[in-house]
Amino acid sequence: MNALWKRATATVAEVVSAIGGRPAPAYNTVLTLLRILERKGYVAHAKVGRAFVYSPRIGRDDARRSALRHLVGRLFDGSPDQLVLNVLDDELMSGAELDRLRALIDRAM
Repeated sequence: MNALWKRATATVAEVVSAIGGRPAPAYNTVLTLLRILERKGYVAHAKVGRAFVYSPRIGRDDARRSALRHLVGRLFDGSPDQLVLNVLDDELMSGAELDRLRALIDRAM
């Protein structure tokens, strides 16, 4: 999804190239993932010449919210506070990150 969000549209080969890494992901693996994402409504494709060009149907922020709701529901019994407490318990946060978190909490109240 990051490759599509950065480019707005991309072929499978362009997504493979954008992902990079050593070894590069297999073309067929990326194609399969794009098809799954399309079936779930996250991406769409259009035929341009002989190639399928994929584009995101959901923005990064909406995808994050959806994934977070899924995570909270599946792993934290639907309790966002349990997620936050778990993150705070397991993660080392800098003073600046804690200040930002405090400001977000204050703004939400």
